[in-house]
Amino acid sequence: MRKLKTHELNRIGIEEFKKSDKNPIVIVLDNIRSFNNVGSAFRTADAFRLEAIYLCGITAQPPHREIHKTALGATESVNWTYFENTLRAIENLKKNNYTVVGVEQMDQSIMLHQFSPDIEKKYALVFGNEVSGISDEIIEKCDFFLEIPQFGTKHSLNVSVSIGILSWHFMQKLLK
Repeated sequence: MRKLKTHELNRIGIEEFKKSDKNPIVIVLDNIRSFNNVGSAFRTADAFRLEAIYLCGITAQPPHREIHKTALGATESVNWTYFENTLRAIENLKKNNYTVVGVEQMDQSIMLHQFSPDIEKKYALVFGNEVSGISDEIIEKCDFFLEIPQFGTKHSLNVSVSIGILSWHFMQKLLK
């Protein structure tokens, strides 16, 4: 067994990525304060060939040195749009027939392992601020909530980790 060399990974170029069919998932970042989390979201969106990222409120936008450190060029491949407030982003998504899914610990959230996405639907996954979570006005607009089961003492994951887990879960189910 050996580790693959970079040229063996069959990576596509940015132009081919931009022309390729995307998976019908939009990542919505609701007031994310960490530049590194934003960069990581871009890398994850690139890895799973997601449709777009919506950067909302105080969420930083490219180009920025701190985003680039973790995005490693994914800001050039992934489509993104900035919205001054998250509500406008959600309204735009709903108008375009997306199912808006909040990723949050709620009294009626669905545990991730108990959820299978419908391959006929488009999804927007909303991730909230690292301290306060999804904004209250956005909670009211979500169609439902997913929660990642956790068994330790913190009951909290870094938002970039959560984006990766949710993206993988959706892709695993949609690729069957």
